[in-house]
Amino acid sequence: MATLSGHYDHIFKILLIGDAGVGKSSILLRFTDDAFEEHLASTIGVDFKVKTVTIGGSTVKLTIWDTAGQERFRTLTSSYYRGCHGVILTYDVNDRQTFTNLKQWLEEVDMYSTSQNSAKMLVGNKIDVGAREVSIEEATEFARKQAMMFIETSAKSRAGIRQAFEELVRARRRGTLCARALHSVAHAHPLRSRRLASQVQKVLETPDLLDPEDRRPKTGLGAPDASAAGGCSC
Repeated sequence: MATLSGHYDHIFKILLIGDAGVGKSSILLRFTDDAFEEHLASTIGVDFKVKTVTIGGSTVKLTIWDTAGQERFRTLTSSYYRGCHGVILTYDVNDRQTFTNLKQWLEEVDMYSTSQNSAKMLVGNKIDVGAREVSIEEATEFARKQAMMFIETSAKSRAGIRQAFEELVRARRRGTLCARALHSVAHAHPLRSRRLASQVQKVLETPDLLDPEDRRPKTGLGAPDASAAGGCSC
């Protein structure tokens, strides 16, 4: 939590993107206010919330932007990609079209994002509905090809919500450390920096490689346990 003076160690901008109706606003509401509304109105333009969390001993202020999924708001939301530290790409596991459309959303991220070290998390939402059209295996393979982390969630039951945001922040922090290390080596040892570049890129794409001593068990994908909050495939 933040101190009484409002101190924080890091501030990260996180963007929620994906088709309309996949539950982006419900994910945001559950994470920030621990609340759920069955019939939440669609976002018009962009919504914005702030939450301060403690992760790995550091106080992190998150500014989370919930963007409208409708086509008519695309030009409005494109500017919010700038300076983004993390992106959560959301689809509905019960609606294959929202999964298929993720390629278009990734193209927008590549086009508008100005941060080289932004972390990406693929989130399959609404696992509580029980009318699945996208398998865990298919989504996992897609996430790996796109160098993204992956988790399934339910804003209604809380499953995976907290873990999705926390893992995204951890990945961003690790990516920043890698980039800083490579920058320092480049100045001191130009030849060595070229050899390290591919290694650093691999770490950025597969965050678990950065900390081989971290052996904390991961829970199963879509676990209903609110305390474990789902599972992450990193």
